[in-house]
Amino acid sequence: MRETKFRQLKPDPLYHSLKMAKFINYLMLRGQKETARRVVYQTLEILGRQTKKDPLGVFEEAVSNVSPLLEVKSRRIGGATYQVPYEVKKERQMTLAMKWIIQAARSEKGQPMAKKLAKEVMAASQGEGKAVQRKTNTHKMAKANQAFARFAR
Repeated sequence: MRETKFRQLKPDPLYHSLKMAKFINYLMLRGQKETARRVVYQTLEILGRQTKKDPLGVFEEAVSNVSPLLEVKSRRIGGATYQVPYEVKKERQMTLAMKWIIQAARSEKGQPMAKKLAKEVMAASQGEGKAVQRKTNTHKMAKANQAFARFAR
């Protein structure tokens, strides 16, 4: 089997962070990277003002709080479909955490994206918010289907 080749990502220009560059790419819609960058940088500015801490540190903490350890995948065995729990690899943990934070922020209405994102990142860094709730639900689902772990490949 061939090994997967991943594209090398350049760090973001302001914070020189690969995680931040990845987050900007996940937030980006219709190829508008500059708009996504502006929103993320405004978010970090708001976080810095509100928490009086390093905004990058708050962001990192939020991502680690939302990162799931387990997830369930559907597996069809003998005519029945089971929800089989699997451990999540580090790279996928980060991807899911970032996507869940963005989804939670987008689900809010009536405020600029930077404010919604700052609110969700701050809540996630404190172990609260919709993204953390989603992680909890994922873990509960995996725990409930622990009996089917024997079907894991």
